Amino acid sequence: MDLDKCSEIINHKNISIKENKSKITFFNKNSIEVNKVQVDGCLNIPGVKCDWLIIIDKPKDYPNVYIEIYIELKGSDVKHAFKQIENTINNISIDKKDATKYCYVITTRCPLSSPEIQNKKKNFKKNYNAVLKFQTTVYTENINKLISGCVSPE
Repeated sequence: MDLDKCSEIINHKNISIKENKSKITFFNKNSIEVNKVQVDGCLNIPGVKCDWLIIIDKPKDYPNVYIEIYIELKGSDVKHAFKQIENTINNISIDKKDATKYCYVITTRCPLSSPEIQNKKKNFKKNYNAVLKFQTTVYTENINKLISGCVSPE
């Protein structure tokens, strides 16, 4: 899939994505180059889609790292967020089964019970090699921490 028309290569120290009251910021201490892709409202894929995708593809000093980060900023319909992220992975992931993925659902409230969330987290890990995270309203993640989780010690 050609992501170029909907993406920009950036290396900002703080990469923020927000919609209404939901916001996620990726702290990028080492100014690692990432590809920020606007999925919803730009990419032409069938079905529902998540809002954004950030791709970390072989950054300087980490030639073996490839990470896809799927982001859905939601009000409260968390079950719909699952469908949006899953459909996006199925349509645009470089390798839907094995590529390392992080999926963030940033919501104004989380109406799902803990067991439902735990089941979804297990399913995402098993089916997509994805870590599924739920956060409310505003969240900050460290890109270097995500990369270090993918780098095996020499």
